[in-house]
Amino acid sequence: MALGVITGSGTYSLPGFDGGPPEPVDTEWGEALVSRGRFAGVDVLHVSRHGEGHVRLSNHVTHRANIAALRQLGAAGAISVTVCGAVDPEVQLGSLVCFDDLHFLANRLADGSLCTFYDRAGDVRRGHWIYEDPYSPALRAALLEGARAAGVTVRDGGCYGHVDGPRFNTKAEIRGLAAAGVTAVSQTAGPETVLAGEAQLPFALVGYATDYANGVQSEPTPFATLLELIAASTETFARVLAAAVPRVEESALAPAGVVYRFHDE
Repeated sequence: MALGVITGSGTYSLPGFDGGPPEPVDTEWGEALVSRGRFAGVDVLHVSRHGEGHVRLSNHVTHRANIAALRQLGAAGAISVTVCGAVDPEVQLGSLVCFDDLHFLANRLADGSLCTFYDRAGDVRRGHWIYEDPYSPALRAALLEGARAAGVTVRDGGCYGHVDGPRFNTKAEIRGLAAAGVTAVSQTAGPETVLAGEAQLPFALVGYATDYANGVQSEPTPFATLLELIAASTETFARVLAAAVPRVEESALAPAGVVYRFHDE
């Protein structure tokens, strides 16, 4: 089994990963950079969303190429990690949220195009992704068990809110997201969730709270605290992933929902 691991801000290389440097993978949607190797005894395909030095801001991430590359390379599933801003004031900074729901009403990529692989009429692969829960129960279970084994506080369930970057959100915007039940926000994992669903790639998402979103607390999270927690997330994610990845049972993996197609592939 090869498992995809997507990392973001603060985790540009995966601590404990034994493999080669990022290599280009050509896809229908452009080039993706993927590192192939072993992590915690499992074959892993690692994608660093932003790249070393954070060369790509959230609006530069090539989501379609990244997910397509993992599928092309035979990933049985993918785990994605993100640092995030807490919208729910009960979320402790430095803790994890293993998400089970998604708020991504815009459903658009950074260039304004719709977030889908199905952008051409008549494509035999076209279809509607239909689901009740967008995240893989088997991958979520492995992440929850891994976090507990690593001694990291984790919340079982929560709504991930995708927001457009690269700016952070206003107080009014965060109030609207809170009213919709969003637990935490970041700027990259909405497209990953949707595209993995369309690709029928089992997918899970875990977030590390680095700050409280605008207006959640009476005083804003100090910028120094945000930077400290982003740096601390690297080691936390590495420990949790190292405990979670070996717990993934390939036989239990299944796509979230179904893709209703109009033509047999």
